[in-house]
Amino acid sequence: MKKTMIALLAMAFTLAVVMPALAEDPAQEASQVQKDEMKVRRQEIVKLKYVRAEDIRQLIQPYLGNGGYALVTNNMPMVLSVSAYPENIEKILAAIRELDVQPADILYTVQLVLGSEADTATDADLQNDPIVKELRKLLRYKGYTLLDATLVRVINRERASVVLGPKAEFQFALLPDVAGDAKVPIIKTEVKLVQTVVKISQTFAKPDGTEVMGGTSTSHVTLIESALNIKSGERTVVGVSKLDGGDKGLILIISAKIVD
Repeated sequence: MKKTMIALLAMAFTLAVVMPALAEDPAQEASQVQKDEMKVRRQEIVKLKYVRAEDIRQLIQPYLGNGGYALVTNNMPMVLSVSAYPENIEKILAAIRELDVQPADILYTVQLVLGSEADTATDADLQNDPIVKELRKLLRYKGYTLLDATLVRVINRERASVVLGPKAEFQFALLPDVAGDAKVPIIKTEVKLVQTVVKISQTFAKPDGTEVMGGTSTSHVTLIESALNIKSGERTVVGVSKLDGGDKGLILIISAKIVD
């Protein structure tokens, strides 16, 4: 009996101590909320160098916290206004420093080579070209002629296009996206080569005997369209497309290098 009474007294004492403490928890929580609401928010105007404020605003949204905001105006696309608690502002500024960096500058070398099954002549500059040597083993073409070559310099994730060919009949377009480790970057590249074909209808003779040229029509034919991964400094064949006649093919060779 005595043991039972002692146990009951101990339980009563424990409840007397614990219950008031439990009753204070909601009040403490409410007090903490009030303290958070009374915190002075810090405001920062951030001028960006390389990325648009709208793009940054979406990425930092999780850091704004309760009641924080980020504002962007159309007439100042590179300026971001941020308001948040001081500790959140520091996280936001650190994130912006990581994101607002100069994009990679990429230099492409583009070559258009014509392969022929009938013509065995090969340009002197291509005789010892390692890629052409490999193509001889893989393709039926016996002769190789360089139709055109050019350099294309482009900022990462921006499109670029150039006109190629002895008659400006080809349009080459690309879109790079640098990925991978900074020490060994991979240049993901979307490539498209289009040929402009101009057809002239037959001429006809006037009553006075003079000839008149017929009308012209223009069409665009996609010869090569591909997406490939290139290491900086690497040179590769993008694709081969047969031209009219069947015994000739257009070979697109490119190299890419990140410029420091």
